[in-house]
Amino acid sequence: MLQYTIRRLIGMIPIIFLISVVVFTLAKLMPGDALSGKIDPLNSDPEYIEEMREQMGLNDPIPVQYVRWMSGVVQGDFGDSFVHKRPVMELIGDRLPNTIILGISALIITYLLAFLMGRYSGRFAYSMGDYLISAFNYLALAIPSFVAALVAIYVFAINLGWVPASGSIGSGVEAGTLEYYLSKAKHTVLPAIVLGAMATAAYTQFLRNDMIESSRKDYVRTARAKGTKESAIYNKHILRNSIIPIVTLLGFDIANLFGGAIITETIFTYPGIGYLFVESVNARDYSVMMAIAMMLTILTLIGNLVADLLYGLVDPRIRLS
Repeated sequence: MLQYTIRRLIGMIPIIFLISVVVFTLAKLMPGDALSGKIDPLNSDPEYIEEMREQMGLNDPIPVQYVRWMSGVVQGDFGDSFVHKRPVMELIGDRLPNTIILGISALIITYLLAFLMGRYSGRFAYSMGDYLISAFNYLALAIPSFVAALVAIYVFAINLGWVPASGSIGSGVEAGTLEYYLSKAKHTVLPAIVLGAMATAAYTQFLRNDMIESSRKDYVRTARAKGTKESAIYNKHILRNSIIPIVTLLGFDIANLFGGAIITETIFTYPGIGYLFVESVNARDYSVMMAIAMMLTILTLIGNLVADLLYGLVDPRIRLS
């Protein structure tokens, strides 16, 4: 497995290189440039604009600019944010904890709800409860995430007032206190549910269908013929086998959650990486935008690798070599 992991990590290098070229090219094709996000070209002296472009290296040939950018990236330096006037890595470091908290919360909600609902639906298939869960799942799969977010804000934040509609912490709350952590949890729960809703619905249906299919297999008939209790058959034999494929999807979920957080964080004004990405696109803060795009790309590749490794760990029949 170590050899396989090293081989996969080395194989990521050309992929990351190609994606970096695409990210850099797309940033250059977008209207405006880093300087237009820093000053207003219509109300600035043309000589000053030209001087600034020269200082920032924007007049250099594109390949030269790319090599300069990649040299910094390899050394962990993504440059400075033109809008926030701070190093990009420092800015991302401030926002990243919020996105990690949101992503982990969404993962916990997803797997917990999918396990409970999927187990119930698989165990009591075609019952009233199963139909209600299926209806909820189809609704969650059909509604776009931004519509679900707006509905959730209207119902739970505005009408019922159970949770805040925006932000990640209440105003005037002192960091490190119990009130701080409670406020953090209240601000995170709603975007986490919206972020994990689609995966919850998909995994619930997957677990339900797999349990129904497994319940008709020969080893289950054998267990029933031996007089094994129905609850033991489902908990020890069927559920254990059906839950393995879902566990292996954890690697894909990590990358998907960070990508999906862009929409969710923007709607909830949640100050994480996704919200920062949208802010940087609107402000043409290219250094931040390219850094986040590269980070999401690398996370996706690592997520795929984790998923493949989990396949080998949970199912001994799969040999990664």
